Amino acid sequence: MIKIDKSVNADAINGISQYKGKTFVIKYGGSIINNINAQKAFIEDIIHLINSGINIIIVHGGGPEINKWINKIGIKSEFVKGLRVTDEATMEIVEMVLSGKVNKNLTSNLSKYGLNAVGISGKDSNLVQCEKRYVYGNGEKVDIGFVGDVVRINKNFLLTLLEKNMIPVISPIGTDKNGVSYNINADYVAAFVSGVLKAEKLLIVTDVEGVYKDINDPSTLLSSISINEIKEYSDSGIIKGGMLPKLECCVEALEKGAKKVHLVDGRKEHSLLNSISKDFGTKIIKERGIERCQKVV
Repeated sequence: MIKIDKSVNADAINGISQYKGKTFVIKYGGSIINNINAQKAFIEDIIHLINSGINIIIVHGGGPEINKWINKIGIKSEFVKGLRVTDEATMEIVEMVLSGKVNKNLTSNLSKYGLNAVGISGKDSNLVQCEKRYVYGNGEKVDIGFVGDVVRINKNFLLTLLEKNMIPVISPIGTDKNGVSYNINADYVAAFVSGVLKAEKLLIVTDVEGVYKDINDPSTLLSSISINEIKEYSDSGIIKGGMLPKLECCVEALEKGAKKVHLVDGRKEHSLLNSISKDFGTKIIKERGIERCQKVV
């Protein structure tokens, strides 16, 4: 058992035991992938969760690394409603970066600490099956290339890996019924996996503190947001850009069967463990009830 430093909320440590035998799906992305200190704290948290008897599945992104390689060869990046437009040339780079460099680096880093991590693509054992995704706006159907929507997850494959005490580390590349490869937003893959497995928690680890009513005002950070509020804030333009697909996936996870969804700031050390306490990051909830939006303190 590793030693956890004082930056971890005591309530989080005390509360971990209740999740023994449960499954956490963790979406790991943003610029934290290349943040050495944040990555070390992330791995320490994974070790502590595994030692506490929790099943872990990791789905990773890799946008900054993709951008780096796309820029190297002079391809222009374009996004529509937070999703990367992916032509054939871009798709080749996306798959090489995600399923190659990012996936194997993360798997290697986990494995060197003694964790039984196995790096896989959504293409392995038909893990992530998808169909072509279109974006709709202003009454028009927009083709954004080789971007997929998840339609099925090979649940038994994941359960087999978990039963063997493995940590699946999933690259968000899937295929359609004809074997064509697609780039899939990692948030959506994590959401679908968490829903299919009825995961106890979906933890989206990213490089923001949470959801703001005003991105330029830190005091508007929300401790929780309901499904209805997400729709309201999206329609009014309060939530926009890359946060749109992120929160859409949170709603999808809850509706498909995930029990709890939490958006946490991976730049803060031990964000996974601290997210178990109620005042860290932003919780996504089905209904508001008596709970009110409050600033995280």
